[in-house]
Amino acid sequence: MNESEIRWPNDARCAVMLSFDVDGPTNWINRDKRVWNFPKAYSLGEYGPVTSVPRLLDLLEKYSVPATFYVPGWVAEHYPKQFQEVAKAGHEVGHHGYLHEFFVDKTYDEQKAIIERSQAIFKELVGREAQGFRSPAGDFSAETQGLLRNMGFLYSSSMRGDDRPYRTVLDGQVTDLVEIPARWELDDFIYGGYNYFPAFPLSQDRIASHTWVYDNFAREFDGYHRFGLCYVLMMHPQVIGRPGRIRMLERLVQHIKSQSDVWFATGAQIAQWWKQNY
Repeated sequence: MNESEIRWPNDARCAVMLSFDVDGPTNWINRDKRVWNFPKAYSLGEYGPVTSVPRLLDLLEKYSVPATFYVPGWVAEHYPKQFQEVAKAGHEVGHHGYLHEFFVDKTYDEQKAIIERSQAIFKELVGREAQGFRSPAGDFSAETQGLLRNMGFLYSSSMRGDDRPYRTVLDGQVTDLVEIPARWELDDFIYGGYNYFPAFPLSQDRIASHTWVYDNFAREFDGYHRFGLCYVLMMHPQVIGRPGRIRMLERLVQHIKSQSDVWFATGAQIAQWWKQNY
């Protein structure tokens, strides 16, 4: 399909998906199990659901834009109030593993058990299971996409190979499982994710200027808008929810909304549209 052939609802020029991976402490725990006993490292993750999620919900309400929050089941379980507030505000809650596990080295049955465990938590806390899945760290095993299809997921947002959604091909067959790719250059963790222990990044040299990050995000949006694509901003509350960075995000939302022909949508809304029209 040529880019000029893409059509979005209400004659929008491009789709915009604001997404937040609410990893909490699980991101650090999966890098080093000792984090359970290191309060400073643990608190860095906890900052996300406890402090940043309420700020983000206020910002989204102020500008009347929907978002998708990918939440590990463990985080939903341990921060139920914040998780329920996300759903209550009308945003989508998506699957992100149970303890931010790397699916690439899990068996089919292990992956299935992780997915079922978190879906049960979602059903208990907000009355519904997730329709969308984002693989922790973006890493699939060869069997994951087939598993997602078999378990009835509408879409995944884990790959990096396009600037628009597409139907997943499994065993040579085009399926109804939609993939909504994200991009590293639109991931706030690449610019601002930092921890001393466990060391991440290993080089210990990455806390980028807010001005540069805004410039990158805004210029990418301008390009996506020009070509009529699907702009997926992949953020983490513990990174983007800091006082200065959330001001940067607000400025970015204002920049995007300065274009009248933009469709802000959740992952499920984008996937459903794509499934029905392409």
